[in-house]
Amino acid sequence: MAVQPTRKKDACDLLDTDHKAVHAMFKEYETLAGSRAKSATARKQELARDICAALTVHATVEEEIFYPAVRAAIKDDDLLNEAEVEHASCKDLIAQIESSDSADDRLDAKVTVLGEYIDHHVKEERNEMFPKARAARGLDLVAMRDVIEARKAELMNEQTV
Repeated sequence: MAVQPTRKKDACDLLDTDHKAVHAMFKEYETLAGSRAKSATARKQELARDICAALTVHATVEEEIFYPAVRAAIKDDDLLNEAEVEHASCKDLIAQIESSDSADDRLDAKVTVLGEYIDHHVKEERNEMFPKARAARGLDLVAMRDVIEARKAELMNEQTV
């Protein structure tokens, strides 16, 4: 039995790691939703901020690096256009969440809807975009992973300043 060579981690793997991390934050938020305990309220606000920050960085690297390269390589404008429209919708909700305070009785609803948008978006990337990107000729997703990692670090550093 021949041993399959191990595939190097690529840009799709890196982006999917982000997806999984944000999904975990949404799950934790969902567990806390509905609780009126002061500690739960404070943790929900912290999680909402963390979710928004992670999604902002993630969307930026996709829009600056991943999407343009994939668009050129796979020639599927519909798929990329839809992804960009989904990003715009998410950015609108992120802005609403970021401007919310603890008295906002719709914060849970906003975070829930954002999570639903993200779940839909992630499924399309995993099931459609990532396979097409990996099958595309001339698209070096391993090298792109390094570029995305560097840009993510830069963006996260800007958030903490």
